[in-house]
Amino acid sequence: MIDPVYMSILLGLFVGFVLAITGAGGAILSLPLLVFFLHLKMIEAAPISLMAIMLSAGLAAGLGLRSGLVRYKAATLLAVFGILCAPLGVFLAHQLPEKVLVALFSIVLLVVSWRSFQKFQTPTLLIGDDCDDPNGCDDAEKAEPACAVNPATSKLFWTASCTKRLILTGGFSGFLSGLLGVGGGFIIVPTLHSISNLETKMIVATSLAVIALVSMASAFSYAGNGVILWAIALPFVIATVAGMLLGRMVHHKISSHVSVLIFGIFSLIVAISMLVKTLV
Repeated sequence: MIDPVYMSILLGLFVGFVLAITGAGGAILSLPLLVFFLHLKMIEAAPISLMAIMLSAGLAAGLGLRSGLVRYKAATLLAVFGILCAPLGVFLAHQLPEKVLVALFSIVLLVVSWRSFQKFQTPTLLIGDDCDDPNGCDDAEKAEPACAVNPATSKLFWTASCTKRLILTGGFSGFLSGLLGVGGGFIIVPTLHSISNLETKMIVATSLAVIALVSMASAFSYAGNGVILWAIALPFVIATVAGMLLGRMVHHKISSHVSVLIFGIFSLIVAISMLVKTLV
């Protein structure tokens, strides 16, 4: 049997490579891999996964900040309520049975997989848009979004509806981050697409900034409960960085369209495997 430290390094290299190919969302696979190959409980794997998510999202968000893509006010509002709700998720994670946590995470992974397949089939369709046109949403009529951008100032109109939806989105994503050790981007990105008319690159950059901050808060909450296995966490995170650097060398050779399909298939396999493991 492979030593846990060596296994954590191998897993970190793989996760980092997947991150470089698929983007920060690929970090969601770190938790099930830690559970399967290191036989960790969800409560033990979650903070390690969150550290990997915090790192990957933070690096990507940094690039967004340099390019001026992050919407500071929206990101701050989302992050504040995400950080406030993350400890609630951590608390509940300590109360729920292991099988319930695994089942919940499997459902989340199935949703992520389904959205990957949807994006692969209709790459021009922005996931989360209120459009049923199979040819895409570019020409479909769409109601005025709750968080519309003022064309004169390029800033959001801060309506009551916009503020309320951002608060709810931030709080729910933070709660799930603490509960299941996920970043919450699968909630934030489609929600911002549906309630705003921001450009996709701005939505992604803003989401990454929120994910980095909320994941850090969730990880600290787990650390406060003394459940982080540092002997595994440190080599895993360091190896993830190395894997990301290796992946960056070849990511341009893999079509983003293909990487979405690969990620969707892998997510589906992992989700089904976790459900089977839970039911058996």
